[in-house]
Amino acid sequence: MQSAPRRALLAGWASSFWGMLTLRLLGVFLIVVVLSVLIFGMMHLIPGDLVRNLLGLRPASPETIAAIREQYRLDDPIWLQYLNWLGNALQGDLGVSIRYQVPVADAIASRIPLTAMLAVMAMIIAAVTAIPLGVIAARRHQSAVDQVVTGFSVIGLSAPAFVVSLLLLYVFAYYLPIFPVYGGGTDFASRVYHLVLPSIALAVGLAAILMRLTRAAMIESLASDYVTFARSRGLSELTVLGLALRNSSIPIITAAGLVFTYVIGGTILVETAFALPGLGLMLQDAVLFKDIALVQALVLLIAVVIALITVAIDLTYAVIDPRVRRGGRSQ
Repeated sequence: MQSAPRRALLAGWASSFWGMLTLRLLGVFLIVVVLSVLIFGMMHLIPGDLVRNLLGLRPASPETIAAIREQYRLDDPIWLQYLNWLGNALQGDLGVSIRYQVPVADAIASRIPLTAMLAVMAMIIAAVTAIPLGVIAARRHQSAVDQVVTGFSVIGLSAPAFVVSLLLLYVFAYYLPIFPVYGGGTDFASRVYHLVLPSIALAVGLAAILMRLTRAAMIESLASDYVTFARSRGLSELTVLGLALRNSSIPIITAAGLVFTYVIGGTILVETAFALPGLGLMLQDAVLFKDIALVQALVLLIAVVIALITVAIDLTYAVIDPRVRRGGRSQ
């Protein structure tokens, strides 16, 4: 007799904001587990011998090869290797990178600052250029200004990140030697200096996407009744634009979150073009070297970051719109 009220209570909790957030975090955990299984299996299907990659061109006796295979437990069944990895990972041990001969956690930690700085700089450049341009294009809808801004966004969407990287390298590092050709710098100031061109190359595509979505959201908001009412009250155009931008914030934030997830994948191409010692270049080298432990950790780190970005977007919704915290109820 009490099962129906319990089901109703559980359904009400699941439909609430915090219930949905808890379910989202559980979904993140399940995604990570499934990805770990898929990546582990796919790495074993890649052609190549891990022992031969480790030895290189050096001659090795059968005893040496057997010792290496025993050290890394390469003769165990795949399912047993995965369970061993999973058990160690749950205890905080991600294994040892065969490529770099250091713990995986240490190898990743040494590359995170540069990649994180590149992603943040690219996102800042994209946001400070795309959102104002999107607002201007929406305010001057179907005018020459709107067409010019939209045309630039089409060019940005059509240009791959590696093509933009090569163009920037030729113009601003070779023809006009203003910025360095490669490297990540040493201290904070030199690192910012080295990352100017890579962050611009990564921001071009992001800004194009964010500008178009901002423009579409602002066009809809500026055509709403509350904007007409605000203008009829004699409010300044700047105040009206601020009001419309605030009401368009949720789709804009969603767009920003989506394009930020694109940054994670785009860093691989940009870091390769500029020879930046970051996570993207490390992932490429690890796949080519068949460094299973390192690839596993990097892919799962990227998946967790992308999933947490979506959770952060949900939390931002709750801050901006109180109705989200009440599960969509007006009271």
